[in-house]
Amino acid sequence: MLEVGTKAPDFEAVDQNGELHRLSDYRGKKLILYFYPKDNTPGCTKQACSYSENRPHFLEKGVEVVGVSKDSVASHKKFEGNYNLSFTILSDPDRKIIEAYDVWKEKKNYGKVSMGVVRTTYLIDEEGTIILANDKVKAAEDATKMLEKLS
Repeated sequence: MLEVGTKAPDFEAVDQNGELHRLSDYRGKKLILYFYPKDNTPGCTKQACSYSENRPHFLEKGVEVVGVSKDSVASHKKFEGNYNLSFTILSDPDRKIIEAYDVWKEKKNYGKVSMGVVRTTYLIDEEGTIILANDKVKAAEDATKMLEKLS
């Protein structure tokens, strides 16, 4: 996980609509950049739906929300459609952003060890500095916890 106070690594990736996004596109706004393992899985769906439902509250506070996983653009589009998601989801199949933000780690699941995305949420300020980093994310609570921290 990247340290609070460091500059957020720049990124360039396409979203669920095939539109290109860069970190610099969010300059002047706060940005929640959250990383999750896989579209259409129970925890990831709860997290995404909560961010989508709470998006108006984030926008009131001047905060944009962007999710990132290594799933394809087509998978993200289906995920968006299945749950009527209202925010940007970036596709990072080659893990450039995932690795730059230090969220590709060894994970244990039912005793099996494998590499994967560790659910992590960053809050980046208007100048591109990480002001909050959490890698102990509970999927269903992430959006409400972030709203509390912004109050």
